[in-house]
Amino acid sequence: MEIKDYKDMKNLQKVMAISLFSLFLNHVCQAQNPIIQTWFTPDPAPMVHNDTVYLFTDHDEDDAQYFKMKDWQLYSTTDMVNWTYRGTPISTETFQWAIQGDNAWASQAIERDGKWYWYICANDTIKKLHGIGVAVADRPEGPYSDPLKKPLVPGAFGYIDPSVFIDDDGQAYLFWGNNGLWYAKLNKDMISLGSEVIPVKELNDTTAFGPLVMKRDYQLNKRMLKTNYEEGPWVFKRNGLYYMVYAAGGVPEHMAYSTAKSIHGPWKYQGRIMNEAANSFTIHGGSIEYHNRHFMFYHNGALPNGGGFRRSTCIEEFKFGEDGKIPFIPFTKEGVRTPVRNLNPYQRVEAETMAFSYGLKTDRRAGSQHYITSIHNGDWLKVRSVDFGEKGATNFSACVAGLMQGGSIELRIDALGGSVIGTLDVSPTGGSEQWKVQTTQVNAVKGVHDLYLLFKGGDEELFNVDYWIFNH
Repeated sequence: MEIKDYKDMKNLQKVMAISLFSLFLNHVCQAQNPIIQTWFTPDPAPMVHNDTVYLFTDHDEDDAQYFKMKDWQLYSTTDMVNWTYRGTPISTETFQWAIQGDNAWASQAIERDGKWYWYICANDTIKKLHGIGVAVADRPEGPYSDPLKKPLVPGAFGYIDPSVFIDDDGQAYLFWGNNGLWYAKLNKDMISLGSEVIPVKELNDTTAFGPLVMKRDYQLNKRMLKTNYEEGPWVFKRNGLYYMVYAAGGVPEHMAYSTAKSIHGPWKYQGRIMNEAANSFTIHGGSIEYHNRHFMFYHNGALPNGGGFRRSTCIEEFKFGEDGKIPFIPFTKEGVRTPVRNLNPYQRVEAETMAFSYGLKTDRRAGSQHYITSIHNGDWLKVRSVDFGEKGATNFSACVAGLMQGGSIELRIDALGGSVIGTLDVSPTGGSEQWKVQTTQVNAVKGVHDLYLLFKGGDEELFNVDYWIFNH
């Protein structure tokens, strides 16, 4: 463009602004990492059960300036790209021995004999130190209760980040520790220890956990050479070999791992597998196998308003080497590129199921009934790999609730700026939880597409959405 006058300059600035915004939208719409955008979700702990991946996370508060965590959240997927919010089943209030309202630290859950055991760390009201507790439920989303009414492992310095593991012979173990590493057997009831607390004595052995590093000893309050191991152990077994993935190197942390032929060691250092996470001085990992594919979970601070105290879960797919080693895993914004399966839009889809979103929140409660909220003009969500089939859809229904007049849900495919296949004009229902199913006709779309729900309306909050479904 030849710039001749002030008007041309303003036009150029407008074109550049539109172009930059388009690039931003294209980048965001192609992103998969972080996988949850409605809340900050550090310390991911995935578990596979009955062909579903359950993701147990901590929850950094939106205004956190330090570690400010009051509760723990649950998500699930069956395709590894679209994640469904399953509620906030437990909080510090679940544990009467814990300091209430804050300091909900890293956790991990496991199923055994039809019961779910969620091992958490919270500040002990008696010792004023981190204690490890356990909550029990019949289903992953709860309701959970604290059967012990006291810590399973009483509070002590460095007693954080529990990791639970059940060996092939049925013996369960609990590992934990920051700047120290401890473990103990669990009895079959999973709520009592079956051994004394055993310290891993190899931490300063460079063959076991890597080179010593200069970092601060918080008990002695001075910098000194210490173990490369930092915190966040994650223990699993593959082909007869025990793996321990952990945060390493001090602050900022990277991710490393060691292996052993016995759960009791000796451990052998295998090296770094992830660098320091973007915009976060911590990293916390967990690995699963799902449909013969391997995934490494971690967190970073890459979301808007994110940072070292506002972190979010990410995933990278990887392949073990033929020698059983975990390769170095680079960070990507795309995350999981290929879904395990496509999504069926002709079955009820919870509105809190999404691959990416902008501006939205989910409710913050326990139970099985959840919805998306805090919906304003211009907010949107993306659902990946939606299979409309050969016949195609003819109408779209959504269960909505709200007071505002004039809001709408615009349905687009393949891109946020892609083709509009239909628009649902939402009528007020009389209240934020007064639900009503509303329907609109859509253009017959066939095959597999990414689907975008773009919310439009006035300046106020528009409505809540419980679920949606397409029909032939």
